[in-house]
Amino acid sequence: MMSGHVYKVVELVGSSPDTIEAAIGSALSRASDSVHAIRWFEVVNTRGHVVNGQVGHYQVTLKVGFTIDET
Repeated sequence: MMSGHVYKVVELVGSSPDTIEAAIGSALSRASDSVHAIRWFEVVNTRGHVVNGQVGHYQVTLKVGFTIDET
């Protein structure tokens, strides 16, 4: 019998001095080192750090969903 998917959701913050996309990639890459079966993400907040009137780095808050192992 097949069941529907059940997801656990965690919140992560990634950062990068380059782009918002790089900040997302950084968060997902690090999370995948210890969390398997990551299936989706949602950007819930974007902010940045300003240094001397310029973007110092981007910060992106993500909700990340991964499937729960079936027993």
